[in-house]
Amino acid sequence: MGITASQVKELREKTGAGMMDCKKALVESGGDEEKAVMYLREKGLSKAAKKAGRATSEGLVTPYVSADGKTVVLSELMCETDFVAKNEDFQSFAQALSKKIAGLGVTTGTAADLPAEVADVTDLIAKLGENMGVGRFAKVATDGVIGVYIHSNNKLGTMVELKGSADEALAKDIAMHVAAMNPACISPKELSQDTLDKEKELYTKQALDEGKPAAIAEKIVMGRLTKFYKEVCLLEQVFIKDDKKAIKDLLGKAEIASFHRLALGEGAAKNADSDD
Repeated sequence: MGITASQVKELREKTGAGMMDCKKALVESGGDEEKAVMYLREKGLSKAAKKAGRATSEGLVTPYVSADGKTVVLSELMCETDFVAKNEDFQSFAQALSKKIAGLGVTTGTAADLPAEVADVTDLIAKLGENMGVGRFAKVATDGVIGVYIHSNNKLGTMVELKGSADEALAKDIAMHVAAMNPACISPKELSQDTLDKEKELYTKQALDEGKPAAIAEKIVMGRLTKFYKEVCLLEQVFIKDDKKAIKDLLGKAEIASFHRLALGEGAAKNADSDD
């Protein structure tokens, strides 16, 4: 049967595939558009497999905030180039991804923790011609307040959950602080004993190597441990907007229930490190 130009145009607009690919799909499918879409999807699977080995070091960290502000998602969608990251279809997929995650019974994880159909980027790969993948995600659903910060390049996002007497402005300020200072935990009590033991061992060795007596070395260790807390524990860190105050001084009757920080590609780098 003859395939009309309007059929080809309609299929191209629907799938984003090339004109010749669309025409061939329609011919192979006897003019049935639904079958032609499936044909192109199967072809897309082949294209995606060929691109699977390419590095995905660009992309977006995209937020979703529910209408009532009580559920927030940050998700990471990876691609090969910043050019594709700025593409409208890529950005729309990223926004839809975060919204879908908001409706799932998950909190944090990677593509492996999502239903296959949610994390499936096959069609997008076929349409935009680059390797892509869903990275990490984090979701907070709370009766408290959530502050969200997205850096201007959309490659870094944070959120902070406050409970108690708290307001959104404070939560946003702390979210911005988390973006800048990258704390490891909320308070010193969350640090593992193994981490503390290693830090104490290091500081003790440093003090003794400096020729300090054991009694003095012990005091030096405690002082350096306090400094370590200020480097890695959110509550102990000096607030980036007021160096006269620590984060804990801002809270009043509020408390930090959780925080999340997604920097594009950071999860992949950490996973690579862990394989060594």
